[in-house]
Amino acid sequence: MEIIGNGFLARHLAPLAPAHPEATVLAAGVPTHPLPDAAHRRETRLVEDTIRHCLRQERMLVFFSTVSMYGGPGGPGDEDGPQVASTRYGQHKLDLERMIKASGVRHLVLRLGYVAGPDEPPFRLLAALISQVRAGRVRVQRGARRDMVHVADFTTVLDALLRTGVRDETVNLASGDCVEVATIVRHLERRLGTRAEWQVTGDSVEHCPRVSRLRRLVPEVDRLGFGPGYHRRAIDRYLAAVRPADVIRTERTQRP
Repeated sequence: MEIIGNGFLARHLAPLAPAHPEATVLAAGVPTHPLPDAAHRRETRLVEDTIRHCLRQERMLVFFSTVSMYGGPGGPGDEDGPQVASTRYGQHKLDLERMIKASGVRHLVLRLGYVAGPDEPPFRLLAALISQVRAGRVRVQRGARRDMVHVADFTTVLDALLRTGVRDETVNLASGDCVEVATIVRHLERRLGTRAEWQVTGDSVEHCPRVSRLRRLVPEVDRLGFGPGYHRRAIDRYLAAVRPADVIRTERTQRP
């Protein structure tokens, strides 16, 4: 596996590199949003360069897109439904997907849920929420929902997709457990043994993907515990890796 990028996902994917020599994984680009148009243009140029590289070398391009393109009017959250992006970032990623598919390069487009794990950047959701809860004041957007996948399970699923030869497909890589951010905050408060003052802000668009295609292509996701309640296990694994003393209860004490 050739990995382009050196950030959070790239570091966790590095152990898979020897197993997939014909794949080029583009793990670089726009890390967050909103960002100025210049950042989107840089990522577009990077994707164009990577497409040309993969075509020359007869490699398969693995591209990380986003489930945040879902949530627009009429969008059902599945890979084949009408795509009406509700954010600039979602539209940007959708445009890049279309570029890749039109190029003729062998590809695997993965629309990622929120991938969480140790050493993630502090601006990402779970790291930011933990910092806010510990500080005693947390900001929650009304109605915001996230589908969380622990980075270890993310790498397991990507490995399985590549091992089984999936190509020229678009797949939602998510857990199927799309929960309100408020639910995530409440679980963090329980696990950290503290309560924070909540600041609830304006309404948010839901970005909830369907995972039926993923389950068909990678049946072993059932062994990962994907589905209702998965977010609690993902959060507990995150906390245990970051600071074991923060995990003050076992999973058995947490009830749906």
